[in-house]
Amino acid sequence: MKIDFDKNPDGLVPAIIQDATTKNVLMLGYMNQEAFEKTKETQKVTFYSRSKQRLWTKGEESGNFLNLVDMQVDCDNDTLLVNVNPVGPTCHKGTDTCWAEKNVQDYGFLSTLEDVITSRKNDQENPDSYVASLFRKGINKIAQKVGEEAVETVIEAKDDNEDLFLNESADLLFHYLILLQAKGYTLDDIAKVLQKRH
Repeated sequence: MKIDFDKNPDGLVPAIIQDATTKNVLMLGYMNQEAFEKTKETQKVTFYSRSKQRLWTKGEESGNFLNLVDMQVDCDNDTLLVNVNPVGPTCHKGTDTCWAEKNVQDYGFLSTLEDVITSRKNDQENPDSYVASLFRKGINKIAQKVGEEAVETVIEAKDDNEDLFLNESADLLFHYLILLQAKGYTLDDIAKVLQKRH
């Protein structure tokens, strides 16, 4: 890895800190050659503090270390992407990130869909909600729906109609997300099991 520390007169390069699991950006700091070498040596992210004018290991006072997973340099060799496993909140203000965002796993639209299912679960009196009606009917009905959708997905997998297959697959996933919440779980719980197996 060749980093051009001489590109800036102060010998510093930006270091973007990203959670290795969630891929969320946690903070931005600066490293000089010495901070970079210390980070590699200790496996704890160390910056050059422009305000303190010295090396500063994140967590040296708070205990909220950034444990190094890997580092990559950009195409111009003057910016680092540092993947970490954070211990506790990253920001000195006590938030997960320096943008006051929660550092949670995001599965894109599937996370949005989970949020919708949660709101319907919490509003089971809504007579117009299909999801609320399933929660009212209970776990047996929800599990039955997952079974039905699984069978229909398998049937469509054996045919050549890709549109029907994708629609049945979507129905299966949708009902499975409902079943997960009926049991008190989320996609995050399933991802953790798969990660352990991996």
